[in-house]
Amino acid sequence: MQNLRMRVMRESDLPAVLALNTAAVPAVTLLSDEELRELIDWCDVSLVALNRTGEVIAFLLSLGHGTPYASENYRWFEDRGVRHQYIDRIVVAATARGTGVGHALYESVFERARERGATEVTAEVNLDPPNPRSMDFHERMGFRQLGEQTTKGGAIRVALLSRPVD
Repeated sequence: MQNLRMRVMRESDLPAVLALNTAAVPAVTLLSDEELRELIDWCDVSLVALNRTGEVIAFLLSLGHGTPYASENYRWFEDRGVRHQYIDRIVVAATARGTGVGHALYESVFERARERGATEVTAEVNLDPPNPRSMDFHERMGFRQLGEQTTKGGAIRVALLSRPVD
């Protein structure tokens, strides 16, 4: 993780964030510029990681419980009635994988969860289309699968994951 800097996402980061998101499809859903901006408005954690030259190499978007965000996966966790901090998406550039940037971004989410009094951090990972790299990452981070659901009108099947806040 040498030469890594994390900070709150800025307006000027949005083109790079959108490009990273688009490059990661189908591991994450495609977002338009407008959809990305709307999602960021729901989030209380919106971070980017930069390399030593200032290039955005990763981003993470997360929101706490109790918001009217309409995501099918977020709603599944909300319906459980547990205070949670939900990770909507994380994308790490191929050149930055294996550097610890994903772990560092998740640690920031766990810190926010503790601040908000959440008891768990939640996320989902695509099972179909498969995303084995993300599933392995979440397992290494201590997440456990609570369930599965089909979303986007049957186009995507996800594993719904949770890890207690320590």
